[in-house]
Amino acid sequence: MGKSQINKDILRRSIIGLASLFGVGFLPILGGTVASLVAILFFLLLDSFSFFFFFVGILIISFPLSSEAERIFKEKDSPKIVIDDFCGMLLSLLFLPKKSLFVFLAFILFRVFDFLKVPPANYIERKEGGRGVVGDDLIAGFYTNLLLHSLRFILKISS
Repeated sequence: MGKSQINKDILRRSIIGLASLFGVGFLPILGGTVASLVAILFFLLLDSFSFFFFFVGILIISFPLSSEAERIFKEKDSPKIVIDDFCGMLLSLLFLPKKSLFVFLAFILFRVFDFLKVPPANYIERKEGGRGVVGDDLIAGFYTNLLLHSLRFILKISS
């Protein structure tokens, strides 16, 4: 095996590893749900400043990674690709207080919005490549985050 082929194999494995969240996407069921739970772990471990930049970094890489992973798996929005669920859940939690009620509600609401594909998520999901794979989860994350921040404002809940 030549050096070029080795480099291509390393790149391919890296794309698969990241897009599947290091194998979470290969679980026989509930890969997206487990990826969402992993996002909660990062939320709880990182301070707000670090979490924001972590989210931005994941957001930036998730689009090209998802596009390449679709090409590798030869399947549109493959269930093996869970970086989209991870990224959407990160957005759901952005700037929320680290209180169990908010974490629980964010998880439940994100999974519900992701499942229901509330417009425009249903439209965005049909887009090609990473835009379609990640876009619908970002909409679900945005709706979740907006709803929970509105709840915070209405109920006057501080961090």
